[in-house]
Amino acid sequence: MNAEDIRNFVLSLGEVTEGFPFGEVLLVMKTNDKMFLILPLQTYPLQFNAKCDPEKAIQWREDYPDSVLPGYHMNKKHWNTVIIDGKLSVKQIKEMIKDSYDLVKKKIKKG
Repeated sequence: MNAEDIRNFVLSLGEVTEGFPFGEVLLVMKTNDKMFLILPLQTYPLQFNAKCDPEKAIQWREDYPDSVLPGYHMNKKHWNTVIIDGKLSVKQIKEMIKDSYDLVKKKIKKG
């Protein structure tokens, strides 16, 4: 996956906005004004930060220690940094993105 693939998948989820509130190289994806994915456009290898359930965050870090790390510059309990280096399948990457989206969407509906 490349940055455009990730962007297209995220936008396909519905009710997603994108912007650059932290500068022109950090694409931020939101649903109902809540961040769920941050995609730096000038990193190699490509990576993104995704919001996650704390228990699932730990599990993914244990299962994929080279590709899933505590969220860079984020709350380490609620965010993971996912490195796109060929070790994770497209299906796994999409699952992490969708989980992030669903987590934020679910909280919005409750509140």
